[in-house]
Amino acid sequence: MIRRDGPIVQKSLAFSAALIKYCEFLSEEKKFVISNQLLKSGTSIGANVFEAQYSESRIDFIHKIKIAQKEANETLYWLILCDKMGFKIDQGAKDILNEILAILSKIIVTSKKNLN
Repeated sequence: MIRRDGPIVQKSLAFSAALIKYCEFLSEEKKFVISNQLLKSGTSIGANVFEAQYSESRIDFIHKIKIAQKEANETLYWLILCDKMGFKIDQGAKDILNEILAILSKIIVTSKKNLN
């Protein structure tokens, strides 16, 4: 299982904090719809990672991590759209999201191997 001080938890929290600030900027620019979508999907990553720590089984754990992965991919979509619209997010935040996606993929692969 995941530790609260583990890298995926820390990166999810760091990303959420950066994303909240970015969404505040988008709201100031009157981009409310995209800001809300981005805020929901981006902060959901960490929420699902936290929830996975208290899963009922290994299968439930994998399911929750897969949801976090889906939310991370949706967040990536919204960030690409923002970029296309000329609203750039800090490169560091993009890097953290890419690291989160890589870690989530690794957790899923490893967890599936450990099912047997």
